[in-house]
Amino acid sequence: MITIKDMAEMLGISTTTVSNVIHGKTSEVSQKTVERVEKLLEEYEYVPNNSARSLTQNCSKIIGVALKCRKDKYTNLIADPFFGELLGTLEAEIRAHGYFMMIYTSNEISEIIRNVLTWNVDGLILVGMLHDDFIRIKSRYKKPTLLIDSYAPREIMNYVNIGLEDEEGAYKMMHYLLEMGHRRIAFLADNMEGVDYIRYLGYQRALEEYGLEMQEKDLLIFHPGMVERESSLQELFYKSKDYTAFMCCSDYYAVLLMNYFMDRGIRIPEDLSITGFDNNMMSRIIRPSLTTVAQDVTKKGQLAVDYMLKMIQGIEFSEWDVKLPTEIVIRDSVRTIDLPADTEKEKTEDMESKSQGQ
Repeated sequence: MITIKDMAEMLGISTTTVSNVIHGKTSEVSQKTVERVEKLLEEYEYVPNNSARSLTQNCSKIIGVALKCRKDKYTNLIADPFFGELLGTLEAEIRAHGYFMMIYTSNEISEIIRNVLTWNVDGLILVGMLHDDFIRIKSRYKKPTLLIDSYAPREIMNYVNIGLEDEEGAYKMMHYLLEMGHRRIAFLADNMEGVDYIRYLGYQRALEEYGLEMQEKDLLIFHPGMVERESSLQELFYKSKDYTAFMCCSDYYAVLLMNYFMDRGIRIPEDLSITGFDNNMMSRIIRPSLTTVAQDVTKKGQLAVDYMLKMIQGIEFSEWDVKLPTEIVIRDSVRTIDLPADTEKEKTEDMESKSQGQ
């Protein structure tokens, strides 16, 4: 492979001039010289040695992205619409700023630590990590680290997180269902950790605001593993008759339930209303289209890269825990239920009483 020194000798110019042209620093190089160097680069199909350049600049120009996934939930994490959009945005933003992205996924935090910490990366973006996971990584990795969608306790360790108003989003959706007349509403998740738990708090807050008591039986846990999935769907199908609405923690589960229930004769929304969370592609193409909580996944990825680059550059910033807003997208999967007149009166009086109390 031709070297910068070879090209400098061939053109009768300095190696510094050739290097400046290669790296776009042409403000002090004549246009004629630039054209001569570029012609030679093209002729020999020269490829810069980024590894050598990184060593001289003490940086790799690589940002690592590590995702922890549940073994019982994903055989291919990136096939999930949420993670697909997030990773696509991260890669595009990282590349646009002249960096490269390395990615590692595993359901074992020890495996992530063992492999990712050997990388020569300038910073690390962590997705799907619980606070114990973050503590283990941060105790061994001292370069800039950023979390996406984490609810690690702030008092344990300072961190930068790009997240979402999960509790508020779930509250808005539950409030909407209650306004539509629903009172028997199940909350569906696959765990009670992280974002699912925070969304559950929003569900509870709306119930309390309406003076309704939270029933433990209304918290439904879906088991997504290939072995348990069918039995879990069957159980939800049998329990569906006890409710007028299912509030799901993701569009994926909402669409899964809609297809399963409709295949077995349940009409959506005539017999059962269903809502999701994310507003991904599936929510728009399912029929009836899904009422859901929208979040801007692209914006989340863009902010994550922006904050990571600031951390790498040592730039100070005041906001360490960013929470992006949510909004309700009303489509066709929820129907209105007419409440008895006395129930509606009680609701109005209760709401007025709460308002006066504030």
